[in-house]
Amino acid sequence: MAKDASFDIVSEFDRQELLNAVDQTKRELNTRFDLKGSDSDIVLIEDKVINITTNDEMKLKNIYDILQSKLVKRNLSLKILDPQKVDNALGGKVKQEIKLKKGLSVELAKKIVGMIKNTKLKVQASIQNDSVRVSAKSKDDLQEVIKTIRQKEDEIDAPLQFTNYR
Repeated sequence: MAKDASFDIVSEFDRQELLNAVDQTKRELNTRFDLKGSDSDIVLIEDKVINITTNDEMKLKNIYDILQSKLVKRNLSLKILDPQKVDNALGGKVKQEIKLKKGLSVELAKKIVGMIKNTKLKVQASIQNDSVRVSAKSKDDLQEVIKTIRQKEDEIDAPLQFTNYR
């Protein structure tokens, strides 16, 4: 009897690419004419949060735009960013914390499982920690599930990757 084929749906990002994007943004802070000498800073904290500190909200928006462009150039989805509200920092500065999304929340995993069940294909979807495992006897059914999820990706507020296809 044929063994079931399966794959996992996960939401992750490449840590090294993120580190490079933040580093490039930091370098551009020192060279851009509108940000030169503004005492601005961008810091990545434990792959969970990016902190931006600068003089005013206009510069903060510019730095955030630079960060987004660097992420896109490095093939990282902007859906990993969860910007929080702008706060006042010491010395009349402003600060923004940008949380990084990694892994599927329970609600999102349930939504994905619901999407898969709505396809009416002969597949099984199960939630496993921060991922969804999809298995079926037919690899064609699995391909159809991937195609369906990719078409509905704009409804999902997280970048999705399909891993462990076997």
